Amino acid sequence: MVGTADRIDDTDERILQILDRDSRESFANIAKVVGLSAPAVRRRIERMARDGAISRFTIERGDRGTSAIVLVSVDSGHDTAQASEMLAGLDGVKTVYEITGQYDIVTIINAPTIAEINRSIDALRKTPGISDTNTVIILRKVT
Repeated sequence: MVGTADRIDDTDERILQILDRDSRESFANIAKVVGLSAPAVRRRIERMARDGAISRFTIERGDRGTSAIVLVSVDSGHDTAQASEMLAGLDGVKTVYEITGQYDIVTIINAPTIAEINRSIDALRKTPGISDTNTVIILRKVT
């Protein structure tokens, strides 16, 4: 069986780059950029979604509320993957990344107010296995 990565060609990569910038871009506009017909672009996108090269289509909301980045350390005797799953289920947690370095996990928290950000961080700190956190509030998104 051919892997998903083996089926991505340069045109697929250009389509993915366009969708990364704006997932609402029309098939017709993408087709003009990559030199294909709109139906050919649609078929490629459907194939990439079916094969797993595109895992989901989503939106990024405009400036609504506040966001924080929380760097998280996990106790050495605790399973990091299990801690990540628990954190992903907390209110306000938008994204969870397992990382290397001084910290084990990074979470992105979004909430309408700083008070709600604080509640989310308090819940995160009470999660079993979490030993330390370092929180930064995002002031503004540049790109």
